[in-house]
Amino acid sequence: MNILTFDIEEWYLEKAYFGAKESKYADYDRLLDEILVRLSDKGIKGTFFCVGKMASEFPHVVRKIADVGHEVGCHSNIHQWLNKMSYADALEDTRAAVDSLQQCIGKKVVSFRAPAFSIGSGNKWAFEALANNGITCDASVFPASRDFGGFPGFSKMEPTIVRYNGIELHEFPIVTTKILGKDFAYSGGGYFRFFPYGFIEREMQKTKYSMTYFHLGDLLPVISGVMPKDEYERYFNEPGTVKARYLRYVKTNLGVRSNKKKLFRLIDGLDFNNISEADQQIDWSLAPVLSL
Repeated sequence: MNILTFDIEEWYLEKAYFGAKESKYADYDRLLDEILVRLSDKGIKGTFFCVGKMASEFPHVVRKIADVGHEVGCHSNIHQWLNKMSYADALEDTRAAVDSLQQCIGKKVVSFRAPAFSIGSGNKWAFEALANNGITCDASVFPASRDFGGFPGFSKMEPTIVRYNGIELHEFPIVTTKILGKDFAYSGGGYFRFFPYGFIEREMQKTKYSMTYFHLGDLLPVISGVMPKDEYERYFNEPGTVKARYLRYVKTNLGVRSNKKKLFRLIDGLDFNNISEADQQIDWSLAPVLSL
């Protein structure tokens, strides 16, 4: 079971942080259209996790996705990481996002992904905030350490029932592989850009379950410059040291020129479901249970 997901945030981030350039909006519109056509040609339905503000400020994008039959999930309201929120903040942020998305598409939103996979051992209460806003399926767990999130203590790399403080969610975690004793993801983000296609396909075919995650910004064949210090600090909410900004420059630009071609090759070569389809196909009575 391969699950195809996209995190849709670029239009809102461009407006909020990067100058609201019309040329960027046009680039994202064209790329999204290409992806939707490719998926339609293959008969694949993905899950598109949309920031709530996309529904209120760029509703044409969210409706375009929903109108061709893809699942619209929630990706927070303003793309703030949940490990930087309190429980009350996360509860309200999710409520606002789910409400905006549902009003935009006229359908219930039940799937969620936290920005930067920012649910971990230190904010397990986030699962409760999601469930209390009608979320039944989550794809926020990255079971290894990473820059802005990660949950290295999460012991499952398959669809899992998560129980916390009386609530229950169906969790769809990222899958990692070990290289020289370290855990690496390979099915999305910078890892997908870094690893060669043959390695990614082989790893996905080894397992009964894989979860992909793509950002449109990673699929545009454009090399970005080093972020100015004030822009970096405003977006990442951390000191914009020279080292941090150059490291982000390298990570952002690695493999972008060939990434769209690699994604389309993956779509053409493998079968995919979205999260709602997978949720219906899984016999949850046989799934592992993790009480946190």
